Amino acid sequence: MVISGDKGLSPAARRQLEKEIADLRAQRAALAPQPGEQERTGDAADQADVIDRAEAAARLERQIAEVSAKLEHGAYDSSLLPDGTRVSLRYADGDEEALNVVTLPGEDVDSLTSDSPLGRALAGAKVGDEITYRTPRGQAKATVLELTPPKD
Repeated sequence: MVISGDKGLSPAARRQLEKEIADLRAQRAALAPQPGEQERTGDAADQADVIDRAEAAARLERQIAEVSAKLEHGAYDSSLLPDGTRVSLRYADGDEEALNVVTLPGEDVDSLTSDSPLGRALAGAKVGDEITYRTPRGQAKATVLELTPPKD
């Protein structure tokens, strides 16, 4: 199986993760106490606000660490289809659809994430296979018409 991008991440996925880290860091910086602010807190409400902000900053730190780990170690799970795989399906009602497999959801409406129920059902499938996957309305079936891994 071909792994696309750096450590299983496509360039678009890498940019998305880098933007997410930048946004999280900006949020964390906005929560940081101003110099001398902790010494000025006098009443319980001020102290509670400082504690709430510190807890929110700690949550942001954990999120930053998780996203940084994805960037450093990759997000590729060898049991899933690699980012950039092209898939065409024929659904039980006869409709056909072409999709791109992505690691991270984005704005592309013609995509599916590799770890979605449909993405997991496609892992290991071959052209001509009928797959079954879970939807909010119950089980669904589709026939694989095309399954093209990304080019290096």
